[in-house]
Amino acid sequence: MIKNVILSLLFTVSVFAQSSTKSIMELKSKKFTRAVNHNSLNILSEKPKKKSIGLGIIYSLLLPGMGELYAESYQSGKYFTIADGMLWSVLAGFDIYGINQRNNYRAFAQSFGNVSSGSKEDKFYADIGFYDSVDDFNKEKELNRDFNNTYDPKTHYWRWESDSQRKEFRNMWSSSENAFNNIRFAVGALILNRIVSAINAVRLIAAYNKNISTGLSWNISFGVQNKVNLPSTFEMKFSTHF
Repeated sequence: MIKNVILSLLFTVSVFAQSSTKSIMELKSKKFTRAVNHNSLNILSEKPKKKSIGLGIIYSLLLPGMGELYAESYQSGKYFTIADGMLWSVLAGFDIYGINQRNNYRAFAQSFGNVSSGSKEDKFYADIGFYDSVDDFNKEKELNRDFNNTYDPKTHYWRWESDSQRKEFRNMWSSSENAFNNIRFAVGALILNRIVSAINAVRLIAAYNKNISTGLSWNISFGVQNKVNLPSTFEMKFSTHF
């Protein structure tokens, strides 16, 4: 009799324990499901913002090719950047060569044209390449009654030792002047390169903004859903809108 009572009590306790454990597991599962569903991972691809045409122009004017880079299309912009670097190198080369030749023809004039040292205007060095001496130059100006453009022999004297030396000086002077004149063409090419790059950047930015207006945006969300007495499920939602 006592044995049967003890067995009945043990059976009742076992059933109660299983019921309690099941209730606790269900409660935890529901809380976990709410927490996971509430904190599900969302990955959103935002719609890109439009580019400013004004900024693209400014970037291209500062450095050709940067406007195209801003428009995310540097494939064509890189050629403007390369051209800009080459033009700056050409400009620097002309400037260095022109300065060197100028120093050379002035030193040559002092050595073979008896030109006194000291500062002289550019016009003086242009004139001495055509006349053998200051006297020949002044005579021609006086015959033409152009007295204001004569030189004072005390300050602007010259006399070439030979006609060949005068011509050699003239060649050096011409090469220097040509180099300085070419600098103007290099500067013009630099400006033109910037203008063309800016126009190209405007075209690319307009195309970029147009693609955004007609483009596709999308959204992806991930989550885990836990159900009682069922395996956990992984959910992925993909949505698009125009």
